[in-house]
Amino acid sequence: MRTLPCRLLAVMTLWMLFVAAPTSSFAQQAEADIPPQIMSKLSGLSDEQIDFLRGFQPLRVIPTRQKLNQELERRNPGQIEQFVADMMMAVEAMAFRPGVDMAQIPLNPEASSFNGFKVVRPQALNEYLREPGPFSVHRYVHQWGGIPTFAGALVAIDQADLIAGDVEVAIVGIPQSMSSGARDARNAPEAIRSMHILGERDVYSMVDPLATLNVVDYGDVAVDRMSVHRGMEHVYQRIMEIAEAGAIPFIVGGDHSLMYPTVKAVQDNEADEALTVIHFGANYNAEPTRAHFLSDRDAVYRLITERVVEGGNVIQVGLRGSQATPAAFQWLREQGVRYHTMAEVERHGWDAVAARIIDEAKSATDRVYISLDVSVIDPAQLRAAGRAAAGGLTIRELAPLLRRLCAETQIAGFEIMDLAPMLDLSYVSAMNANYMMNTCLSGVAMRKLGLDDDSYLDPVTVDHGQN
Repeated sequence: MRTLPCRLLAVMTLWMLFVAAPTSSFAQQAEADIPPQIMSKLSGLSDEQIDFLRGFQPLRVIPTRQKLNQELERRNPGQIEQFVADMMMAVEAMAFRPGVDMAQIPLNPEASSFNGFKVVRPQALNEYLREPGPFSVHRYVHQWGGIPTFAGALVAIDQADLIAGDVEVAIVGIPQSMSSGARDARNAPEAIRSMHILGERDVYSMVDPLATLNVVDYGDVAVDRMSVHRGMEHVYQRIMEIAEAGAIPFIVGGDHSLMYPTVKAVQDNEADEALTVIHFGANYNAEPTRAHFLSDRDAVYRLITERVVEGGNVIQVGLRGSQATPAAFQWLREQGVRYHTMAEVERHGWDAVAARIIDEAKSATDRVYISLDVSVIDPAQLRAAGRAAAGGLTIRELAPLLRRLCAETQIAGFEIMDLAPMLDLSYVSAMNANYMMNTCLSGVAMRKLGLDDDSYLDPVTVDHGQN
């Protein structure tokens, strides 16, 4: 058997510390006393079986403690003995079996194209050599067709182009679809490139982002279409080269597992300066019990537990997905995460919650990274989300907040994730996703122009001036 790479061993150690150990925060939160009326029916159980009922393991089979108690109450003592035995057997069957189950996904190191998916084209293969710098792929002054690029911008293909062109924003696609949601996120970069909303004048601030910022399309980052794990290091390197060149990466995913290498690259580029991560999404993405170490469901968990970012520097907005449990929210609290659920919006109203988010973002670290999962938007307005959930934010609620965050804080990176175009045969989802990107891009341009006052809007847009 081949030995595990050091990095994988480190990840497995983290898993043992934070997931497998029964003393983890999630396990502690799941422990509970058994109600007296049920305890009186458990005389036929062993101490081990009673400890099992008190612990967190039954919740791997039964969704809630309340439901477990209901199942126990409706059974007689004999039925309970069989019920508990069956649950314990089911939990045992879920666990990894050494020597039986596959501990690693085998690869073929003899394959001649083992790393073929990420080999960068050598300059020697170019028929015409050129000086470094962004270049156009368009024929006409006013291009309405042809080869689409993000925002109709010039193209850059390597770091030398970014540096020579003094690029301020590099928009890059990552066509990955190997995580837990609807698997069409790989087509999101193509869908967003084909739209016309990105790069247009923001009619609220009257700022034209492309007239203010030096923006390029940085192409797509290659991924292994059959493995999230194999592509992560390459994604990390490509985002790092954008950040090292002094440009802000604007990333079009791809599923939200990509949040791990993208945030890590931006943080590592300026390791001495902490990063605030604002994560928009329906799902909290901090589940520690997945069989795969890398997925959209655990990206936030990994960033926090590996200390890429401190929990106190994470702000989550729009949570409402059913995966979150009371134990999960308690874990977020223990890490210092400031989360804002749709229940909070229901209780206090969106304006109050948005104001709280702005205050938290401004009082945190100097640099801000926005990770926008399109599931934060209500499916009525964006149905093409990989893991959609009803009851989300509207475009009218989200856009002003994004504009303010991108204008009033120092944006170090922005990403939009989990758009699955196949789920919406109309253009609405791609259009609204593109509009959210343009809102933040305009905010970055506003900040450069000094228009970073609280809730800035251009006077001509808010009053007709006719008295």
